[in-house]
Amino acid sequence: MRHLTAEQSGRRRTIFDLRCSGDVSAALVFVGLFLTGGCSQAQNSGPERDRWQRPDEVMNALGVTPGSFVADVGCGRGYFTMKLAARVGPTGKVYAVDIKDEVLADVRREAREQGLKQVTAVLGAADDPHLPPHSLDVVLSVDSYHEWVDYDSMLDHLYAALKPGGLLGLIDGETKPGKSRDDYHSMHRMPESMEREDLARHDFHFLRSEPGFTRPSDGKTYYFLIFQK
Repeated sequence: MRHLTAEQSGRRRTIFDLRCSGDVSAALVFVGLFLTGGCSQAQNSGPERDRWQRPDEVMNALGVTPGSFVADVGCGRGYFTMKLAARVGPTGKVYAVDIKDEVLADVRREAREQGLKQVTAVLGAADDPHLPPHSLDVVLSVDSYHEWVDYDSMLDHLYAALKPGGLLGLIDGETKPGKSRDDYHSMHRMPESMEREDLARHDFHFLRSEPGFTRPSDGKTYYFLIFQK
């Protein structure tokens, strides 16, 4: 997953960029390549992001509850990681995965400051998120899939990490079909149809599309897809 980044204020975040955090409006990797250094809080956290990203709705749609075991793949500095940790509670588990150890250092620090022992930061690879097999109820990846270069290997590993019936949620930038993967990588967007085709080849069953999102800072729109093992 060389990139599994989510764009951030104009920067590219790693696959892992965006997320663990959720996107990052103008500065992101998966959510900090994600970002700028020196932030003590989960990337772009706060009421403004909560209003447009609607994290509670995302977690509800994925069935995340106290005791759930989940992974935030491409977590960046941990916006969604911290939301997930609060939801699953001390009896649950959140694996915050990214390919940049410097952003994971921020995740570890934030989790430590908040006393969230259920958070484990995982240094992933471009082709392997390094998650334990058959262990997860939910995998969430935000603004990151379009960056995955070794997406076939990543999907195989994510499928293996999910429990039977487990869910995979993908949130990514909308765009029209007709371009190459390299183009979409540069655009930080990917057509919904391309992602659905990729996951179907890896035996994921498409369940439904949930209401998407619009980032106010630049008007970028996102879709939200849910798949099942």
